[in-house]
Amino acid sequence: MTVPGADTGKAPRAEASRAEASRAEAPQAPWQWGEEEWRRHVERVRAGRSLKPARWPGGAKAAVAFSFDPDHETIPLRDGEVMPGKLSQGEYGARVGVPRILRLLERHRLPATFFMPAVCALLRPQEARGYVERGHEVAIHGWIHERNMELGRQDERELALRCAETLERITGRRPAGIRTPSWDFSEHTLAITLELGLSYDSSLMADDDPYEILSYGEPTGLVEIPPEWIRDDAVYLNMDRYSAVRPYTMPRHVLELWRDEFDGAYAEGGLFEITLHPHVIGHRSRAVALEQLMEHVCGRDDVWYATHAQIADHVRQEAGLGDGRPVM
Repeated sequence: MTVPGADTGKAPRAEASRAEASRAEAPQAPWQWGEEEWRRHVERVRAGRSLKPARWPGGAKAAVAFSFDPDHETIPLRDGEVMPGKLSQGEYGARVGVPRILRLLERHRLPATFFMPAVCALLRPQEARGYVERGHEVAIHGWIHERNMELGRQDERELALRCAETLERITGRRPAGIRTPSWDFSEHTLAITLELGLSYDSSLMADDDPYEILSYGEPTGLVEIPPEWIRDDAVYLNMDRYSAVRPYTMPRHVLELWRDEFDGAYAEGGLFEITLHPHVIGHRSRAVALEQLMEHVCGRDDVWYATHAQIADHVRQEAGLGDGRPVM
Protein backbone atom coordinates (compact mmCIF):
# COMPACT_ATOMS: atom_id res chain seq x y z
CA MET A 1 0.00 0.00 0.00
CA THR A 2 1.26 3.50 -0.86
CA VAL A 3 1.22 5.93 2.02
CA PRO A 4 -0.27 9.30 0.99
CA GLY A 5 2.48 11.87 0.56
CA ALA A 6 5.20 9.23 0.36
CA ASP A 7 7.99 9.77 -2.22
CA THR A 8 7.62 7.04 -4.86
CA GLY A 9 10.33 8.49 -7.12
CA LYS A 10 7.83 9.29 -9.87
CA ALA A 11 7.35 12.97 -8.97
CA PRO A 12 11.04 13.87 -9.23
CA ARG A 13 11.30 12.08 -12.57
CA ALA A 14 8.20 13.89 -13.90
CA GLU A 15 9.53 17.22 -12.67
CA ALA A 16 12.87 16.59 -14.36
CA SER A 17 11.11 15.77 -17.63
CA ARG A 18 9.11 18.98 -17.48
CA ALA A 19 12.29 20.98 -16.77
CA GLU A 20 14.04 19.42 -19.77
CA ALA A 21 11.05 20.19 -22.00
CA SER A 22 11.01 23.78 -20.75
CA ARG A 23 14.71 24.18 -21.52
CA ALA A 24 14.17 22.76 -24.99
CA GLU A 25 11.41 25.28 -25.71
CA ALA A 26 13.29 28.29 -24.30
CA PRO A 27 15.13 30.49 -26.82
CA GLN A 28 18.81 29.79 -27.04
CA ALA A 29 21.26 32.34 -25.71
CA PRO A 30 23.40 33.96 -28.44
CA TRP A 31 26.48 32.02 -27.30
CA GLN A 32 24.52 28.81 -27.99
CA TRP A 33 23.66 29.74 -31.58
CA GLY A 34 25.09 27.71 -34.40
CA GLU A 35 26.73 29.44 -37.34
CA GLU A 36 23.55 29.27 -39.42
CA GLU A 37 21.62 31.17 -36.75
CA TRP A 38 24.01 34.08 -36.22
CA ARG A 39 24.68 34.37 -39.94
CA ARG A 40 20.93 34.58 -40.57
CA HIS A 41 20.60 37.57 -38.24
CA VAL A 42 23.66 39.36 -39.61
CA GLU A 43 22.83 38.85 -43.28
CA ARG A 44 19.14 39.81 -43.10
CA VAL A 45 19.89 43.49 -43.82
CA ARG A 46 23.41 44.56 -44.78
CA ALA A 47 25.23 47.36 -46.56
CA GLY A 48 25.93 46.60 -50.19
CA ARG A 49 27.91 48.63 -52.68
CA SER A 50 28.68 52.22 -51.90
CA LEU A 51 26.57 54.67 -53.89
CA LYS A 52 28.87 57.60 -53.26
CA PRO A 53 28.95 59.17 -56.71
CA ALA A 54 32.04 60.15 -58.63
CA ARG A 55 30.49 63.58 -59.04
CA TRP A 56 27.68 65.57 -57.51
CA PRO A 57 25.35 67.80 -59.58
CA GLY A 58 26.89 70.96 -60.98
CA GLY A 59 30.38 69.70 -60.27
CA ALA A 60 29.90 70.13 -56.51
CA LYS A 61 32.56 68.57 -54.35
CA ALA A 62 30.18 67.44 -51.60
CA ALA A 63 26.48 67.24 -50.76
CA VAL A 64 24.50 68.46 -47.75
CA ALA A 65 21.14 67.09 -46.63
CA PHE A 66 19.39 68.79 -43.71
CA SER A 67 16.57 66.79 -42.16
CA PHE A 68 14.08 67.58 -39.42
CA ASP A 69 11.81 65.21 -37.53
CA PRO A 70 8.75 67.23 -36.41
CA ASP A 71 7.69 64.65 -33.81
CA HIS A 72 5.80 67.22 -31.72
CA GLU A 73 3.37 65.49 -29.33
CA THR A 74 3.78 61.97 -30.71
CA ILE A 75 6.65 60.85 -28.48
CA PRO A 76 4.71 61.28 -25.21
CA LEU A 77 1.52 60.04 -26.89
CA ARG A 78 3.31 56.88 -28.03
CA ASP A 79 4.23 56.16 -24.42
CA GLY A 80 0.73 56.86 -23.17
CA GLU A 81 1.75 60.16 -21.56
CA VAL A 82 -1.30 62.35 -22.03
CA MET A 83 -0.87 65.05 -19.41
CA PRO A 84 -0.46 68.66 -20.61
CA GLY A 85 3.11 69.11 -19.35
CA LYS A 86 4.81 66.66 -21.70
CA LEU A 87 2.48 67.48 -24.56
CA SER A 88 3.31 71.18 -24.23
CA GLN A 89 7.00 70.46 -24.92
CA GLY A 90 6.00 68.87 -28.21
CA GLU A 91 3.62 71.71 -28.93
CA TYR A 92 6.57 74.10 -28.61
CA GLY A 93 8.17 72.34 -31.57
CA ALA A 94 5.19 73.07 -33.79
CA ARG A 95 4.32 76.49 -32.40
CA VAL A 96 7.81 78.01 -32.13
CA GLY A 97 10.48 75.61 -33.40
CA VAL A 98 9.11 74.97 -36.89
CA PRO A 99 8.55 78.65 -37.82
CA ARG A 100 12.04 79.49 -36.53
CA ILE A 101 13.60 76.66 -38.57
CA LEU A 102 11.67 77.60 -41.70
CA ARG A 103 12.93 81.18 -41.43
CA LEU A 104 16.52 79.94 -41.18
CA LEU A 105 16.12 77.62 -44.17
CA GLU A 106 14.61 80.43 -46.22
CA ARG A 107 17.33 82.89 -45.18
CA HIS A 108 20.06 80.49 -46.32
CA ARG A 109 18.08 79.12 -49.30
CA LEU A 110 18.40 75.56 -48.08
CA PRO A 111 16.04 72.70 -48.95
CA ALA A 112 15.25 70.14 -46.24
CA THR A 113 13.45 66.88 -45.67
CA PHE A 114 10.82 66.72 -42.93
CA PHE A 115 10.21 63.19 -41.64
CA MET A 116 6.75 63.66 -40.14
CA PRO A 117 4.67 61.19 -38.09
CA ALA A 118 1.23 60.87 -39.65
CA VAL A 119 -0.51 61.87 -36.42
CA CYS A 120 1.41 65.18 -36.50
CA ALA A 121 0.26 65.76 -40.07
CA LEU A 122 -3.33 65.06 -39.04
CA LEU A 123 -3.05 67.44 -36.08
CA ARG A 124 -1.56 70.20 -38.26
CA PRO A 125 -2.25 69.57 -41.96
CA GLN A 126 -1.33 73.14 -42.87
CA GLU A 127 2.15 72.60 -41.42
CA ALA A 128 2.64 69.48 -43.54
CA ARG A 129 1.40 71.25 -46.67
CA GLY A 130 3.53 74.26 -45.83
CA TYR A 131 6.72 72.22 -46.06
CA VAL A 132 5.89 71.15 -49.61
CA GLU A 133 4.73 74.63 -50.63
CA ARG A 134 8.15 75.97 -49.56
CA GLY A 135 9.98 73.41 -51.71
CA HIS A 136 10.85 70.96 -48.97
CA GLU A 137 10.22 67.21 -48.85
CA VAL A 138 7.84 65.37 -46.50
CA ALA A 139 8.69 61.73 -45.82
CA ILE A 140 7.40 58.90 -43.61
CA HIS A 141 8.27 58.77 -39.91
CA GLY A 142 5.77 56.34 -38.45
CA TRP A 143 2.17 56.77 -37.40
CA ILE A 144 2.54 57.94 -33.78
CA HIS A 145 6.32 57.48 -33.45
CA GLU A 146 5.65 53.85 -32.50
CA ARG A 147 8.41 51.38 -31.68
CA ASN A 148 8.19 49.13 -34.69
CA MET A 149 10.36 46.39 -33.14
CA GLU A 150 7.55 45.82 -30.63
CA LEU A 151 4.97 45.31 -33.38
CA GLY A 152 3.96 42.23 -35.30
CA ARG A 153 4.44 42.23 -39.05
CA GLN A 154 0.80 42.92 -39.86
CA ASP A 155 0.55 45.88 -37.48
CA GLU A 156 3.81 47.40 -38.75
CA ARG A 157 2.70 46.97 -42.35
CA GLU A 158 -0.74 48.44 -41.75
CA LEU A 159 0.68 51.50 -40.01
CA ALA A 160 3.27 52.07 -42.77
CA LEU A 161 0.61 51.89 -45.48
CA ARG A 162 -1.61 54.23 -43.49
CA CYS A 163 1.27 56.68 -43.06
CA ALA A 164 1.99 56.83 -46.78
CA GLU A 165 -1.67 57.32 -47.65
CA THR A 166 -2.16 60.01 -44.99
CA LEU A 167 0.86 62.06 -46.01
CA GLU A 168 -0.07 61.82 -49.69
CA ARG A 169 -3.64 62.89 -49.01
CA ILE A 170 -2.60 65.88 -46.90
CA THR A 171 0.41 67.13 -48.89
CA GLY A 172 -0.66 66.03 -52.36
CA ARG A 173 2.60 64.13 -52.88
CA ARG A 174 3.41 60.48 -52.39
CA PRO A 175 6.36 60.08 -49.95
CA ALA A 176 9.57 58.88 -51.59
CA GLY A 177 11.34 57.75 -48.43
CA ILE A 178 11.09 56.63 -44.85
CA ARG A 179 12.87 57.16 -41.56
CA THR A 180 11.63 54.70 -38.98
CA PRO A 181 10.81 56.18 -35.55
CA SER A 182 13.96 56.17 -33.40
CA TRP A 183 15.70 54.51 -36.38
CA ASP A 184 14.37 51.14 -35.20
CA PHE A 185 14.42 48.48 -37.91
CA SER A 186 12.52 45.23 -37.37
CA GLU A 187 12.94 41.99 -39.29
CA HIS A 188 9.93 43.06 -41.40
CA THR A 189 10.79 46.71 -42.06
CA LEU A 190 12.76 46.16 -45.26
CA ALA A 191 10.07 44.07 -46.96
CA ILE A 192 7.39 46.60 -45.99
CA THR A 193 9.49 49.50 -47.26
CA LEU A 194 9.94 47.79 -50.62
CA GLU A 195 6.25 46.92 -50.80
CA LEU A 196 5.51 50.64 -50.45
CA GLY A 197 7.71 51.26 -53.50
CA LEU A 198 9.89 53.78 -51.69
CA SER A 199 13.12 55.06 -53.20
CA TYR A 200 15.18 55.30 -50.02
CA ASP A 201 15.46 54.62 -46.31
CA SER A 202 17.23 56.83 -43.75
CA SER A 203 17.40 54.64 -40.64
CA LEU A 204 20.55 52.50 -40.91
CA MET A 205 24.11 53.48 -40.12
CA ALA A 206 26.62 51.27 -41.94
CA ASP A 207 28.42 54.07 -43.80
CA ASP A 208 28.98 57.81 -43.99
CA ASP A 209 27.70 57.96 -47.56
CA PRO A 210 24.70 56.47 -49.40
CA TYR A 211 24.76 52.76 -50.12
CA GLU A 212 22.52 50.03 -51.51
CA ILE A 213 20.82 47.74 -49.01
CA LEU A 214 21.35 44.00 -49.36
CA SER A 215 19.20 41.23 -47.94
CA TYR A 216 20.83 37.82 -47.52
CA GLY A 217 23.48 38.88 -50.02
CA GLU A 218 21.02 40.01 -52.68
CA PRO A 219 20.75 43.66 -53.81
CA THR A 220 17.35 45.19 -53.07
CA GLY A 221 17.51 48.35 -55.17
CA LEU A 222 16.79 50.43 -52.05
CA VAL A 223 19.05 53.41 -51.33
CA GLU A 224 20.18 53.98 -47.75
CA ILE A 225 20.92 57.58 -46.79
CA PRO A 226 22.57 56.89 -43.45
CA PRO A 227 21.95 59.03 -40.39
CA GLU A 228 24.04 58.76 -37.22
CA TRP A 229 23.50 59.57 -33.55
CA ILE A 230 26.57 61.83 -33.73
CA ARG A 231 24.67 64.07 -36.14
CA ASP A 232 21.48 64.20 -34.06
CA ASP A 233 20.54 67.01 -31.68
CA ALA A 234 18.42 64.93 -29.28
CA VAL A 235 21.29 62.86 -27.89
CA TYR A 236 23.03 66.00 -26.68
CA LEU A 237 20.15 68.27 -25.77
CA ASN A 238 17.21 66.15 -24.58
CA MET A 239 15.74 66.56 -21.11
CA ASP A 240 13.72 64.12 -18.97
CA ARG A 241 12.93 65.29 -15.47
CA TYR A 242 12.40 61.74 -14.17
CA SER A 243 15.65 60.20 -15.37
CA ALA A 244 19.32 61.01 -15.77
CA VAL A 245 18.74 62.37 -19.27
CA ARG A 246 19.87 65.98 -19.13
CA PRO A 247 21.15 68.52 -21.69
CA TYR A 248 24.72 68.36 -20.46
CA THR A 249 26.25 69.61 -23.72
CA MET A 250 26.41 73.27 -24.66
CA PRO A 251 24.85 73.92 -28.08
CA ARG A 252 28.04 75.64 -29.27
CA HIS A 253 30.06 72.55 -28.37
CA VAL A 254 27.71 70.42 -30.46
CA LEU A 255 28.18 72.94 -33.25
CA GLU A 256 31.93 72.28 -33.23
CA LEU A 257 31.33 68.56 -33.63
CA TRP A 258 28.90 69.06 -36.52
CA ARG A 259 31.30 71.46 -38.23
CA ASP A 260 33.97 68.78 -38.07
CA GLU A 261 31.54 66.24 -39.53
CA PHE A 262 30.78 68.57 -42.44
CA ASP A 263 34.46 69.40 -43.00
CA GLY A 264 35.25 65.68 -43.12
CA ALA A 265 32.49 65.02 -45.64
CA TYR A 266 33.68 67.93 -47.76
CA ALA A 267 37.30 66.75 -47.71
CA GLU A 268 36.21 63.27 -48.80
CA GLY A 269 33.74 64.49 -51.43
CA GLY A 270 30.89 62.77 -49.62
CA LEU A 271 27.56 63.51 -47.98
CA PHE A 272 26.88 65.50 -44.83
CA GLU A 273 23.49 64.44 -43.45
CA ILE A 274 22.08 65.78 -40.18
CA THR A 275 18.95 64.98 -38.17
CA LEU A 276 17.30 67.68 -36.05
CA HIS A 277 14.06 68.08 -34.10
CA PRO A 278 12.02 71.31 -33.88
CA HIS A 279 11.20 70.74 -30.20
CA VAL A 280 14.92 70.30 -29.46
CA ILE A 281 16.94 72.54 -31.78
CA GLY A 282 14.18 75.15 -32.11
CA HIS A 283 14.91 76.95 -28.83
CA ARG A 284 16.59 80.35 -29.05
CA SER A 285 20.07 79.48 -27.83
CA ARG A 286 20.13 76.29 -29.88
CA ALA A 287 18.85 77.99 -33.02
CA VAL A 288 21.95 80.20 -32.78
CA ALA A 289 24.12 77.10 -33.14
CA LEU A 290 21.97 75.84 -36.01
CA GLU A 291 22.30 79.11 -37.90
CA GLN A 292 26.05 79.12 -37.40
CA LEU A 293 26.19 75.61 -38.81
CA MET A 294 24.19 76.75 -41.84
CA GLU A 295 26.53 79.69 -42.31
CA HIS A 296 29.50 77.34 -42.15
CA VAL A 297 28.22 74.86 -44.76
CA CYS A 298 26.92 77.67 -46.99
CA GLY A 299 30.36 79.25 -46.92
CA ARG A 300 31.41 76.78 -49.62
CA ASP A 301 30.46 77.51 -53.21
CA ASP A 302 31.03 73.96 -54.44
CA VAL A 303 28.41 72.15 -52.32
CA TRP A 304 25.09 70.70 -53.49
CA TYR A 305 22.24 71.28 -51.05
CA ALA A 306 19.44 68.78 -51.55
CA THR A 307 16.54 66.89 -50.04
CA HIS A 308 16.95 63.22 -49.21
CA ALA A 309 14.80 62.28 -52.20
CA GLN A 310 17.03 64.31 -54.51
CA ILE A 311 20.13 62.65 -53.05
CA ALA A 312 18.57 59.22 -53.59
CA ASP A 313 17.57 60.03 -57.17
CA HIS A 314 21.06 61.27 -58.03
CA VAL A 315 23.02 58.35 -56.58
CA ARG A 316 20.55 55.91 -58.11
CA GLN A 317 21.02 57.44 -61.54
CA GLU A 318 24.81 57.59 -61.24
CA ALA A 319 24.98 53.93 -60.15
CA GLY A 320 22.42 52.67 -62.66
CA LEU A 321 20.52 51.15 -59.74
CA GLY A 322 17.74 48.72 -60.65
CA ASP A 323 14.51 47.84 -58.86
CA GLY A 324 15.53 44.63 -57.12
CA ARG A 325 13.63 42.84 -54.37
CA PRO A 326 15.04 41.21 -51.24
CA VAL A 327 15.24 37.51 -50.57
CA MET A 328 13.37 37.23 -47.30
